[in-house]
Parts: sequence; structure tokens; C-alpha cells
Amino acid sequence: MAELKANNRNNTVPLGKEKKPNKVLGFLNSKKVVPYVFVLPFIVSFAVLTLYPTIQAIIMSFQRILPGQIEFIGLQNYQRILNPAFYKALTNSTVYMLLTVLILVTIPIILAILLDSKLVRFKTFFRSALFIPALTSIVVAGVIFRLVSGESEFAVLNQIIGFFGFEPISWQFNAWSGMLLMVFMASWRWMGVNVLYFLAGLQSIPKELYESAEMDGANMFHKFRHVTLPFLKPIIIFVTTISIIGGFRVFEESYVIWEGNSPGNIGLTLVGLLYQQGIQQNDMGFGAAIGVVLLLLIFIVSIIYLLLTGAFKRGDE
Repeated sequence: MAELKANNRNNTVPLGKEKKPNKVLGFLNSKKVVPYVFVLPFIVSFAVLTLYPTIQAIIMSFQRILPGQIEFIGLQNYQRILNPAFYKALTNSTVYMLLTVLILVTIPIILAILLDSKLVRFKTFFRSALFIPALTSIVVAGVIFRLVSGESEFAVLNQIIGFFGFEPISWQFNAWSGMLLMVFMASWRWMGVNVLYFLAGLQSIPKELYESAEMDGANMFHKFRHVTLPFLKPIIIFVTTISIIGGFRVFEESYVIWEGNSPGNIGLTLVGLLYQQGIQQNDMGFGAAIGVVLLLLIFIVSIIYLLLTGAFKRGDE
């Protein structure tokens, strides 16, 4: 006991010398600050990689930028946008967006339902294989698509249509066939990713709802309409929104098929026009103006779609 009391006296901190708490750690551990500490990496990365370049692009859109010379020219770059090349790029991008949205939303839903059913075997293999196109290099895919769609009658696509009695087609030199190539390439590339989105949504639907619907006499169509679609609505809105954004931002498909310059601008897109003017023609101010217009276009179309689908409404409304 005497030794224990002696040790306690030795370990006792004299009055006035108590260890003061670390104010910095106490501040960072407070309930009001901790959430901001966790989101700080995202805020910093967003500010550096997105917000700052966007602000700089908006400023550049009002400038004429030459080597060693920067001059503010007001709205002249925006006045130059209204030209035939811009209208052609806007038309191509809009048609491409509509076709890809139609294909990359409807077909993945059907494929996801099939993969989620008992009709398909080796589901794990198919789900793994769906990622292969998205992981494939876009340059390699472009080379393959150019070979498949060649002008020769021995090209794969011409052999396929020749089997049905059609004449060979110059796929890369017609407006409609060139658009089909871009849409088909995008569909091949992103179809599997969207299928996985819908598969995740399907697996969250309670099986009891389907059983209850069957007891009420619902057929397959009724179950799809009244059970599957309502539960998949958030996924449909998400996939459609990213498809709209990706449709207007298309560049890689056009670039790898025509190597940057399509005949008669049949594959020209808004991002392709930005690349031509801003990089190839070294007109950075004009290219920045095209980028700002594209940003506003994507924002407006996305907001209109989200408003029409009720994505901003609360769950109880």
C-alpha cells in the first residue's frame, strides 16, 4: 500500500501544469466541422479540376488569343458561332444524342431483365463480359470499326448486306451510314455498363411484389409496367441524363472513324468543331466560346428533362 501511494504521488501532475487539450484537434473533431473535413478533398478537386477551368474558359471566350498577345473583344467570338459549320455540328450532335438515348436506355432494360430471369445460364460470365467493350481502347475499337465498314465489297458490313442482296455501301462517306457507325460504336461501348446499372436496380425490387401481382392475376406486361418500371425510374433518369450529356459531348467516335476530318462534315460534332477551331486552327478564344455554348446547351437540356420527369420533387409529393 505504501508503495502504491508513493507511485500515485509521483504520477500526480502538479496544479497549474495539467495537460491542455489540443485546440486544433478539438476543432477538427467537432460535429460541425467533421463533415466538411470529409468532403474537403472533393471540394478541392472540384475547384481545381472543374470550377477553375470553367471560369477560365468563360473568360477566354471573350478574348482573342494569339501567341504572346491576349485581347478582349467582347461578344465577337459568340457572333462568329452562328455559321453553317456550327449548325451542322449541332444537328449531328442532336441526332446522335437522340439515337443513343433511345438505344442505350431501352435495350439495356430488356437485356437486364433477361439476365435477371431464370432463362439465362452462366449469368456471372455474361455480367463480367459486359465490361469488356468499356475497357477496350477507343483507338483500337476505331481501327476495327474502320476495317469492318470499309468500302470494299469484302468488308464485313458489305458482306452481311450482300448476303441479303444489297449493293456494297461506302459507310464512311454517307451522312446516314456515318451516323449509324457512330451510334453503333457508342452502343457497343456503353451498352454493357448501362445493363449493369439496370441489373442493380432490378435486384433491389422486392420479390414479394411480383408474387402479389401474380396472385392478383397480373401477366408479364402488367408486372413490368406496374412493378418494374416504377422501381427503375431513378435508374432510368440517371442513365438517360448521362446519355444526354454523353451524346452532346461525343468526340471520340467521330475522331477515330474519320481521323478528325469527315467528308462534307458528315461526322462533325460540337466537340469536334471546338477541337478544329481551338486546337487545329489555334483560335482558342473561339474554341472557348463554342465550349461555353455547349456547356449551356447540356445544362438547359438536362434541366428540362429532369423537370419533366419530376426528378427534383421530394418523395412525398
